[in-house]
Amino acid sequence: MMEKVNLAEKFALFHDYWNPKIVGDLNESYVKLAKFKGEFVWHQHENENEMFLVVKGNLLIKFRDQDVWVKEGEFLVVPKGVEHMPVAEEEVHVLLLEPKTTLNTGNQVNEKTVTDLESI
Repeated sequence: MMEKVNLAEKFALFHDYWNPKIVGDLNESYVKLAKFKGEFVWHQHENENEMFLVVKGNLLIKFRDQDVWVKEGEFLVVPKGVEHMPVAEEEVHVLLLEPKTTLNTGNQVNEKTVTDLESI
């Protein structure tokens, strides 16, 4: 059965930061929603690209050689193997499209690593 997803309603269901929630299943990928605030961790994904679509707010993604601002309504694809660190000065709502095997902290395992994703 096909069900549409209302992003605002889904974002209203959670308040924690850096903890992606599954809202869709697309082939071998998940559609995830997350709220960001503060700095994340430097990390990279060896085997997959990562897409950040900013639904609300402005997201800074730091790279070792440059910083990129992703504004509301924009997205950025970070190529596999590229080290990056998302930073949100204020709360940012983000849609992520990633392979199901993608770990949110990539090659780093720490207190921000989420291994059991919740579906909402």
